[in-house]
Amino acid sequence: MTARVRVGVVGVGYLGRFHALIYARMPEVELVGVVDTNSETAARVASEAGCPAFGSSEALLGRVDAVSVVVPTSAHLVEARPLLKAGVHMLLEKPIASTLEEGEEIVRLADDAKVILQIGHLERFNAGVMALAARISRPRFIEAHRMSGFSTRATDVDVVSDLMIHDIDIILSLVKSDITAISAVGTPVLTSHVDIANARLEFANGTVANVIASRVSEKTMRRFRVFEKNRYESLDFIDQRIDTAYPKANPGEKWPEVVMDRVNVMPVKPLDAEIAAFIDSVRGGNPPLVDGRVGQEALTVALKVKSQILARLENPGY
Repeated sequence: MTARVRVGVVGVGYLGRFHALIYARMPEVELVGVVDTNSETAARVASEAGCPAFGSSEALLGRVDAVSVVVPTSAHLVEARPLLKAGVHMLLEKPIASTLEEGEEIVRLADDAKVILQIGHLERFNAGVMALAARISRPRFIEAHRMSGFSTRATDVDVVSDLMIHDIDIILSLVKSDITAISAVGTPVLTSHVDIANARLEFANGTVANVIASRVSEKTMRRFRVFEKNRYESLDFIDQRIDTAYPKANPGEKWPEVVMDRVNVMPVKPLDAEIAAFIDSVRGGNPPLVDGRVGQEALTVALKVKSQILARLENPGY
């Protein structure tokens, strides 16, 4: 594809607005329009992005090559179906769907139409995550903390679907082994959904991951630790820094010296990188880093974690 990619954005609330503004400044993209059921929101973002506003995604059919769909998860299939059937490439926000059945339907529609389907697992495009992935080979133990203060955004879903699924996706990409056991606990705190959760994932190759997610914490923490044989790596998402520890021979001493190194990662804006990768896939036809099946795998694990938590809440002796 040599011409500019004609793109639309469906859903221009908090995150969708950023999608629209990024597309608007990309020279290889023509932002055809934005869609939102709130006409005032659509008009305001359209004015910022310099494009028309529409009240329904049907208005984009026949006008676009690709779309970002940034609507509540419960509406993913409804919005995605007609666009995918029309052969429109799609960047669909995470999680892929509310249920495995809906996720499978979305993947099938994309396969049938032979279009790019990329799921918006944003952290895969975090420079620190990419640097960490390049530095490790055989994780034995992983510990992930994703904690933040309370926000009214995304209170229609639980913390597993909202936050923990990011780290679940990263862990699956690093371990590349089947999960053999899941144990999870959590509880609602401020909302009617689970607001803090802890999951332990055990893999067939022996790797164990401990994942904690909270949206009711006093301080924000985004940290990912990986332990390998003779090596430890710790990624601080906020500071974009990797701290490494490893043993070094210490002649004349019983124990080796522990060497500490620090790598400062050149920060990039993950959403810019994610959208640029999507457009590259559309233009070149190359598979996206996070395709529909990858998104479906992350959803599968997230739903199992959620199921364990709810079972414990309903039956404390579980």
